Amino acid sequence: MADTNDTPEGGTSKSTEGGEPAGGGSGTATKVRPRPKNKSTTKQLPPWNVILLDDDDHSYDYVIEMLGKVCAHPVERAMQMAKEVDSTGRVIVLTTHKERAELKRDQILSYGPDQRIARSSQSMKAVIEPAEDAG
Repeated sequence: MADTNDTPEGGTSKSTEGGEPAGGGSGTATKVRPRPKNKSTTKQLPPWNVILLDDDDHSYDYVIEMLGKVCAHPVERAMQMAKEVDSTGRVIVLTTHKERAELKRDQILSYGPDQRIARSSQSMKAVIEPAEDAG
């Protein structure tokens, strides 16, 4: 294949067989700059505890069922919490950000009475408190 001379007035153009300029590459060097690190950081929301309070109008089965449905605790963990609330009067059932803690507290408060106990007329009580700094 013959090299074509596209330059006016008899000038020469050096090219390779593939049509690229001699020396390989486009003739323009491009520097790649590293991207600046994203300086914005996600600020963690302060933790809050959801605390279940003891009473005598709810059974262990009620507490285990309620903690499973509201907090997604497995039966074994819910049983430990039921024993703790019974013996100490309160137990932390969840630590999360304030908005979710308020939601879980409200779900506990609206769970309803324990149908297994005749005198049970309302849900168990729960409160939220700021979690102590773990650091």
